[in-house]
This record gives sequence, structure tokens and C-alpha cells, in this order.
Amino acid sequence: MRKTVSFSRLALDREKAQPEPSLPSRIVVMGASAGALDAVSAILTMLPQGFALPILVVVHLPPDKKSILAELIQSKCQIGVREAEDKETIQPGTAYLAPPDYHLLVEVDNRLSLSSEEPVHYSRPAIDVLFETAADAFGPKVIGIILTGSSSDGTSGLKAVMNAGGVGLVQIPEQARAAVMPRSALEACPNALALSLAEIAAYLLNAVQQA
Repeated sequence: MRKTVSFSRLALDREKAQPEPSLPSRIVVMGASAGALDAVSAILTMLPQGFALPILVVVHLPPDKKSILAELIQSKCQIGVREAEDKETIQPGTAYLAPPDYHLLVEVDNRLSLSSEEPVHYSRPAIDVLFETAADAFGPKVIGIILTGSSSDGTSGLKAVMNAGGVGLVQIPEQARAAVMPRSALEACPNALALSLAEIAAYLLNAVQQA
């Protein structure tokens, strides 16, 4: 059953978390908005069964209705795809989607949190919240991916990932259904790699081999 947490409680919750689960070698965070279903599906369907990295995904969703996004994507994928639950341990080879009207956060003890704090960039869930907490928890182990979208959400989050030593991947704006989000991310993070969806999937497969 879901419950909400506030950002101010995260430090206390982290101190109380015992025992600490083993941490993954790398973690992938992904954000998308307009055109998200096609873009996220295109990447996840290229990942084989046994893909070893966890993938955390924020898609801007209507707050007032149940989402079937996880089910739609799962029907096409070999890896597990499902909505995230509060306080669950992050598992490899699984894509976790933020549920409607909840921010998805990463904690330092390899667990997820859901929060009903105020929207960021008019969105809850917000991409920046996921990326910034992942950067704080996992530093250089994070691979941040910004896909199609029509807002600037994700820009400061990707910058936080790269400032912490992580990798930034951005869908080529001209290939995105909505170019605003990837273009904003690239302008703020010029060292991020602009790649096609197929190239992003290939990068993730290569990252598994090097982990």
C-alpha cells in the first residue's frame, strides 16, 4: 500500500534504514512527457531478459486517473515493468514507473520513496525530483536519460546527475515528438550525449557489459 513522505523526512528515514541492501553497480533514471509511450517503449523493448540494471522512469501523467502505462509497456518488453511502491528495494532488470500524482525519489539505502510534495514544473511526478535524488544517492553510478517532452522538467535534474559524475543521455531533439525537453537539457548540459533511441538502448547494453 502506498504512503507519502516529505522531502524533509528523507534524511531521518535514511538513518533508520537497517540493514542496508547491496547497491547496484549502475542505475538508470529516465524522464519523458509528450510522446513518452513510444519513446520509452522503444528503448525498453530493446533490452533483453536478464538486463542487469534497474531503470526508474518518470512520465508526466494525469493526476486524477489510474495509469495503465506500465501494463502497456510491459506487454512489449522482456524486462519487468511496473509501478513503483513506497519503500521497496530497487531490483536489477526492472523498470519502475512513477505512479500518477506521486513524485518518485531514490534513497541512499537502495530503496524508493513516493511523495505527495508540491508539483515541480507543474508536474507530479516530476523528472527533476527523481534525477536529483538519484544523483544524491548514487553519484557517478547514475545514467540519466531525457526523452521527448514539451517542458523544461528534467533539465536541472540531468545537470545534477552530470555534476555528480554521472552520465547524461538525451534524445536527439529533431527526432523527438516534442523537442522542448531534450533541447533544454542539451542547452544546460552541453557535455551530454545526443543520441537516437536505438543508440540510447545500445549505450545501456554496453554499460551492463562494463559494470
